[in-house]
Amino acid sequence: MKVLILGGTGSIGTAVTRELVRSGHQVTGLSRSAASDSRLGAMGARPLRGDLRRPEGWVQEVASTDALIQLAATFGDGMAAADTTAITAILHQAARRPEPLRLLYTGGCWLYGATGDRIANEASPLRPIKPFAWMQENGQRVLASPALSAAVVHPAMVYHAGGGVFSRYLEAARSARPFEIWGSITTRWPLVHRSDLARAYRLLLEQPQLTGHFNASAETGVPVADITAEIARRHAHDASYVVRSLKYVLTKHGAWAEGPALDQQMESGKLRRLAGWQVKHSNFRTAHF
Repeated sequence: MKVLILGGTGSIGTAVTRELVRSGHQVTGLSRSAASDSRLGAMGARPLRGDLRRPEGWVQEVASTDALIQLAATFGDGMAAADTTAITAILHQAARRPEPLRLLYTGGCWLYGATGDRIANEASPLRPIKPFAWMQENGQRVLASPALSAAVVHPAMVYHAGGGVFSRYLEAARSARPFEIWGSITTRWPLVHRSDLARAYRLLLEQPQLTGHFNASAETGVPVADITAEIARRHAHDASYVVRSLKYVLTKHGAWAEGPALDQQMESGKLRRLAGWQVKHSNFRTAHF
């Protein structure tokens, strides 16, 4: 398949790009710089220079591609407008095609809000934290469009060899500082390794009859206490920590910081059952990070 990726050099996008290229797909990645051009080329993808916020420069690619994956996201204030602008242009262009465009849109576990002891699945109501409410709205738009064969992927908290969501804890362990816990040490995170998540995107891409919402979580909900204990063990850290209130982290880091403070559980039976998704990293303790 010919695939256009928005955000193909990001933390998740890099893994998805490599997964698709390895599987024989022809990948084009939107790029804003010569450095991104080089990264995409090194992965075997074709760079397409453009800006998510100015789709008039790249959206014509939709006419000649088989599928599009939207992975571009930041924690900045302008991301909602950029994503909405891009999705609007994609929908307009896709309406001109003779057949529906396969589109994978990225949501996230934070769209479910705090679940506590309830395990979220695709039938659970979405209660997104305020900074990412636009993801719910744009996800609804793509699912409702007759010009698309669309699926919305909700990744769990993503970790990988470079750290990912574990990065703050790894940095603290390496510098012998106490772990900074946002909210509570008992907070649970649904987890997925980046390589397993990339496989989920590929499987959904290759099965355009699968539409709707799909959660991608290898572990339903792992307590932050377990994560920091494992990192402490690997780095000879004393496992000391300091708890920061939600008010503190929101003031210091911005509204997005509510996400890591959510106590969440999320399962992925639908993805496993319908797409045949199998994970290699079913326990974060056995992975390299």
